[in-house]
Amino acid sequence: MTTRILIIDDEPAIARVLHPVLSATGSVVFTAATAVEGVKIARANAINLVLLDLGLPDADGKDLISKLRSFGDVAIIIISARHQEMEKVAALDAGADDYVDKPFNIDELLARIRASQRRLQRASPTTEVFESKDLAINFPLREVRLMGYEIKLSPKEFDLLRTLAEHAGQVVTHRRLLLAGWGDPMTDPQYLRSYVALLRQKLEEDPAEPRLVITEPGVGYRLNVVG
Repeated sequence: MTTRILIIDDEPAIARVLHPVLSATGSVVFTAATAVEGVKIARANAINLVLLDLGLPDADGKDLISKLRSFGDVAIIIISARHQEMEKVAALDAGADDYVDKPFNIDELLARIRASQRRLQRASPTTEVFESKDLAINFPLREVRLMGYEIKLSPKEFDLLRTLAEHAGQVVTHRRLLLAGWGDPMTDPQYLRSYVALLRQKLEEDPAEPRLVITEPGVGYRLNVVG
């Protein structure tokens, strides 16, 4: 299936660079320089993924996220020069899938796009098993295997890992993880840090140098997996 990507960014250079790169992957690419134009294109076309700038001339990009979500199951990656952690957290908590700082590396952005596409595939109602190169999770059975060996997790550890796996390759905020594990985003983040440490003890070859559960400083965590 052809991926339909919409770039909403008022910097002409961004569209000029990204349009040919994304088109070369076989994607159909649309561009918009304003929020109004972006919403119009998203409404009229079955967009699969949006690359969204926050500093648009007619709106804050964060305010577009829920509107774009209303048009279907679309992945949203923020690309912005706003590097403050609070901006990243706000955008991710508003429903964005990922956040890439400007200036960005093209290869990194393409990797984030692929991760978003995998998330959409894994999020289908028929998906009951998550699989990467070394990690396999059976959601109905709440079973976790690493390199073929079963790993015993507590219920809360499993809930946190499941949330990370549902957004594999993408950053998940502290707020989302606290909601998944404790049902309350205002829970003391220290509890989350403690459980992530327990997960790393069970999943990482070297918990002091994690390669699977990656910390995104000040924002959250990312499950780093190979497809």
